[in-house]
Amino acid sequence: MPSTLTPILTRSWDDPKAWTLKSYRDAGGYRALDKALAMEPGDVLSAVKDSSLRGRGGAGFPTGLKWSFMAPPDGGPRYLVVNADESEPGTCKDTPLMMANPHVLIEGIIISSYAIGCEHAFVYLRGEVVHVYRRLLRAVEEAREAGLLGTDVGGKGVSVDITVHAGAGAYICGEETALLDSLEGRRGQPRSKPPFPGAAGLYARPTSVNNVESIASIPGIILEGVDWFTGMGTEKSTGFGIFSLSGHVKNPGQFEAPLGITMRELVDLAGGMRDPDKELKFWTPGGSSTPIFTAEHLDVPLDFESVAAAGSMLGTRALQVFDETVCVVRAVDRWTDFYKHESCGKCTPCREGTWWLKQILGRLEQGEGDEEDLDKLLDICDNILGRSFCALGDGATSPITSSIQYFRDEYVAHLTHGGCPFDRAASTLWAKDGGAKETVSA
Repeated sequence: MPSTLTPILTRSWDDPKAWTLKSYRDAGGYRALDKALAMEPGDVLSAVKDSSLRGRGGAGFPTGLKWSFMAPPDGGPRYLVVNADESEPGTCKDTPLMMANPHVLIEGIIISSYAIGCEHAFVYLRGEVVHVYRRLLRAVEEAREAGLLGTDVGGKGVSVDITVHAGAGAYICGEETALLDSLEGRRGQPRSKPPFPGAAGLYARPTSVNNVESIASIPGIILEGVDWFTGMGTEKSTGFGIFSLSGHVKNPGQFEAPLGITMRELVDLAGGMRDPDKELKFWTPGGSSTPIFTAEHLDVPLDFESVAAAGSMLGTRALQVFDETVCVVRAVDRWTDFYKHESCGKCTPCREGTWWLKQILGRLEQGEGDEEDLDKLLDICDNILGRSFCALGDGATSPITSSIQYFRDEYVAHLTHGGCPFDRAASTLWAKDGGAKETVSA
């Protein structure tokens, strides 16, 4: 697989005014929209379908296929909703994309809306990122002033408008039906399915809910062509993606590369481990809700099929890297605290199960309890997995079951040691020249 970076969505991020309409147009922006408007809507949808673009929000469902599952037009409104509620620990690709290059998302929204017959699209953004919210609002204003939004887009008689909506900060609203309930003014909780959003979504109308990066990838597919997109990535995981490296690497950040690149290659691109004398211990391939990997998985191609075959999920490509100074029990305990707090409480397995997982993990991290608690953790996870209303419960079990699989001895060591045997400061401090230290998240 090619190991070089493919700066496409991230190409203009170092431009001092990358977020402005002028900068975006100077870099070739909105040429894809002109091309799309010269095509029939069905041809645009077919191009996206032929590209095999898979959702970049975690599930990896083919975007074009998702559009085609929408109920046929009946004269009523149809909606596109962009899921920008990025809030899982370690996931940080959509926020910088919207901050640095909001117009690629807006162009993607206009093209996508044209393809599915939508006249009003929504961007549901996490409310805490006020700076991104303001930037998106300004970008929408610029597009509207330039005639790129409204009742006569590009002078073609096409009608598309965008509403940017700031959510109230609930992780559950990243689940598409909970997002729709929140957008409608109700408490964000998952809906019963069927009906699926494609048949009855926002305001009970046909709706497609897509991730930011998925929609932002559409202009490139239309402008450069299907063969260009499928020429990157793997046969079943085509194209490129933004890989977010955080944690114990020298240069954490966003790395845009073809799907199928390996973690070993990405760590090298990030300058290696923060301390060459410390070995990589474990890492997440798709955020904290995916089963963890270890050093033995460094050469697993980062595409949907290969990661799944190795026992995890590609998810949002949130690659959190932990070296040997980190206590895996403490890391999993902190992630579980997040999922317990963010459970919406609608279903019993998740509401009660995550609470009990946190109680047991907290005891183990303090060196209390006994080895039977590990089997109890696995039993609770088994009763949550596949039985909760949405994927939050499933995600809460992933780091627990995988960490016990790979690091059971470390759990037992907490019991024999009477507490955590790790020096917490060693995992959360970066040594600087001259002995100065700087605190970072671990």
